Amino acid sequence: MPDFITNDAAAPLADAIAAHRKGLALDRRFYTDPAIFEREMARFALRHWHCAGHASMAPEPGDFFTVEIGRESVILVRGQDGALRALLNVCRHRGSRVCTEAEGRAKGGGFSCPYHAWSYGLDGSLRAARQMPEDFDRSAYGLKTLPLRVIEGLVFIAFTDAPLGLAHVEEALAGTARPYGWGDARVAFRETYKVAANWKLAVENYMECYHCAPAHQEYSRFHVFARPDALNREIDRTVRDRAARLGVRILELDRWAEQAAPGEEAADAMRSSLYEGYVSGSEDGGPVAPLMGGFTDYDGGVTFFDVGPTSTFLAYPDHGLIYRFVPRTVDETEMEVIWLVRGDAREGVDYDLERLTWMWRVTSLADKRIIELNQQGVNSRWFEPGPYMPMEGGASRFVEWCLKEIG
Repeated sequence: MPDFITNDAAAPLADAIAAHRKGLALDRRFYTDPAIFEREMARFALRHWHCAGHASMAPEPGDFFTVEIGRESVILVRGQDGALRALLNVCRHRGSRVCTEAEGRAKGGGFSCPYHAWSYGLDGSLRAARQMPEDFDRSAYGLKTLPLRVIEGLVFIAFTDAPLGLAHVEEALAGTARPYGWGDARVAFRETYKVAANWKLAVENYMECYHCAPAHQEYSRFHVFARPDALNREIDRTVRDRAARLGVRILELDRWAEQAAPGEEAADAMRSSLYEGYVSGSEDGGPVAPLMGGFTDYDGGVTFFDVGPTSTFLAYPDHGLIYRFVPRTVDETEMEVIWLVRGDAREGVDYDLERLTWMWRVTSLADKRIIELNQQGVNSRWFEPGPYMPMEGGASRFVEWCLKEIG
């Protein structure tokens, strides 16, 4: 029975972790306590890599886009030297946000702070600071630069001078994103969903498909992953064999939790099949865009892969998806969905945007609803953690990893 006298928001984190029983969902404190959320942000936001988007979002010198993670805002900008950089969106004068636009082309070859007009180059260097003394050293006041890596077109940033290694991530993406040509893809559409729930509830939802049959009938009609019974396991093997004959060699690996080497970012990848007669994630299971990665036929499946705590990806033969989970507060999260197509694909000619985005807009809206209902239930003092079932193994593994990270 819940204790209505205990102030569980003030309970020590160590006690909350010690009370957790492996195989059960987390205690409500992990989804409702602002102090635990702050601890998570210190560990997850500062220690791990986060996908900021795709390199095609800033193709030319001066092109930029901004992303936010927690309270941090970052400018991703293409320099005159062709390099993509991640600049903290914090003026070195009084701390104002420098760039207020979500994306665009830097005016005058740089950025100007709207507060006192300090101006910065595309490389973050301070170009001008109005009326400062003659002995002012501009070279010491450039925008701070974050570590950035582009792997198979995906842009990753970290908020530390000593980020985790990316060997596991490179291995995973070489066997998943690379066969589908993600390095040469481009963004067709982006959409952000505001979710009134803790970020871990949002990520847990994407780590399991136990909810797929009741919540995602559209998805479950032709994705074997939603119904992993004995018959479907045989279908899965058949489609995998067909894909192999087409030359598709998708890597499956688990470099998560205990499997991740010390000092390396967590990553995993898995492959699943579509039912016979369906080839892509669309309303009717038919094609939605030109085949990617040089494929000449559909391989009959879909590939899932994850990097770190906030980045999830899906690859179909003719399009891909990036899911970015952005924690805001203890009970507010944003999910950004980014649709990828082949780099030379033309909207209205090679693909219809409504048809391309239908499946994962419908699915994301349904996910928003069930995640928010989950948070509303967890908020109850009567909530007691229940057991994960086998189809929720990914979610169970994720929460155990979270506990080790913040412990």
